[in-house]
Amino acid sequence: MTATAEIQALIDNYRQAVIAKDVEKLMSFYADEIVSYDAVKALQFRGKAAYRAHWEECMEMCQGAHKFDFDHMNIVADEHIAFAHWLAHCGGTNDKGETQACWMRVTACYRRDAGQWRIVHEHWSAPFDMMSGTTLFNLEP
Repeated sequence: MTATAEIQALIDNYRQAVIAKDVEKLMSFYADEIVSYDAVKALQFRGKAAYRAHWEECMEMCQGAHKFDFDHMNIVADEHIAFAHWLAHCGGTNDKGETQACWMRVTACYRRDAGQWRIVHEHWSAPFDMMSGTTLFNLEP
C-alpha cells in the first residue's frame, strides 16, 4: 500500500470514529505531542490529554447522530511525512432532533513513527467577515 493510500485509510477510519463518537479510537490516531488549532473554543490544544478533553466536550454537544462528510480532499505523502487538506461538512443533531452543520476547512499533518502514521497537527477553521467579525457558516463549496 502506498503512503497516500495509508493516509486515506487513516482519514477514513478517523471519520468513522467521529461518527461513532468513539473518542478512544479517535485518540489512537493522534501523536502524543499533537498540536491542534481547532475552530472551537481555544486558540490551540497541545498534547493528547488536552485534545481528548476537547473531543469529549464536542461529542457531548451533539446528542444525536454526527454529520462528518469530507469533500475536495488532497493528500501528499512520502515515506515519513504527509499532509492532507479538505473541506468538512460537520455538525450533528441537537436535542430537538434538528441537524446543525456547516462547512469547515481542514489541514492535517502526519508523521510515521515505528511504522505507524499519527496526526501531529490539525487545523480546523471557518472563514469570517472581517468587517463584522461574523463567522460565515453558510458558505458551501
